[in-house]
Amino acid sequence: MIARCSLLLVLLTATAGASAQIYRCTDAEGRKEYTDRQVRGKACVLLDLPNAAIPAPPPRELPRPRAQGASPSASAASPAPRTSPSAFPRVDVAEQKARDADRRQILTDELNAETQKLGELRREFNNGEPERRGDERNYAKYQERVANLRDAIARSEQNVQALQREIANIR
Repeated sequence: MIARCSLLLVLLTATAGASAQIYRCTDAEGRKEYTDRQVRGKACVLLDLPNAAIPAPPPRELPRPRAQGASPSASAASPAPRTSPSAFPRVDVAEQKARDADRRQILTDELNAETQKLGELRREFNNGEPERRGDERNYAKYQERVANLRDAIARSEQNVQALQREIANIR
């Protein structure tokens, strides 16, 4: 609550004028408070803040609606924004193929690791009847672990499918 009030005070003080002074006061327990005056019993430091006013951006022109009956060429006077500027950096074919090969290798490695993890989870799950551990004397703990294993298997299967889709999308 104090932090919200002090933040509000900082914002109000910053907008009040450029001549306002802001102090950061720290009490014995290390809590900080921002205020416009020094507080007794606290170590206060005057902050040197620049003018907090930010100029508004210039207004941008909105497209004008076409009058009824006006020809389509009337709206063609303002050029449409280009989706790809001519100065846009291009990557040559060989470099792109190398990047795609690196990406394919990384995704294949991730797919192999996720497939291995999925196999281990399925072995531990043991068709819905994993072996009980010594710390699972309470049946609810066992059921919770079984549910967590089921969720982990579902997530791992989704990860495998997503990785396979990503690999298939590489050119």
